[in-house]
Amino acid sequence: MASILTCPSCGARNRIGPVAKGTPRCARCKADLPWIVRGDEADFAAESQASVPVLVDFWAPWCGPCRMVEPVLEQLATEHAGALKVLKVNVDENPALASRFQAMSIPLLVVIRDGAEADRVVGAVPKAQLEAQLGL
Repeated sequence: MASILTCPSCGARNRIGPVAKGTPRCARCKADLPWIVRGDEADFAAESQASVPVLVDFWAPWCGPCRMVEPVLEQLATEHAGALKVLKVNVDENPALASRFQAMSIPLLVVIRDGAEADRVVGAVPKAQLEAQLGL
């Protein structure tokens, strides 16, 4: 499933599918794009494969702390474009994925490197802590 990413440099809208190697770049200005995509059970395997760390955000629309973490994740994706992918998974719409990753409390942030879980963070944490755990 393709996502539409807006380039912060030139404003161009770019259609991006799962990218296993490299990172998405703007078709117009060639700048690295903030890589934030929504995932579901059908495309999780493809979307969680990337040449950069993938930060999977297990969230729900009714979750207050999830809404607090969202702007932090957007900032991280923008500031570290080309070095991070954020994959958002709604636990209400994807219960099998929530169960697979044992998402008992949300927000749950799971770091995937080279296709395997490398770290996880439960709850809303400050941006600096996330950057440190991601090695950014």
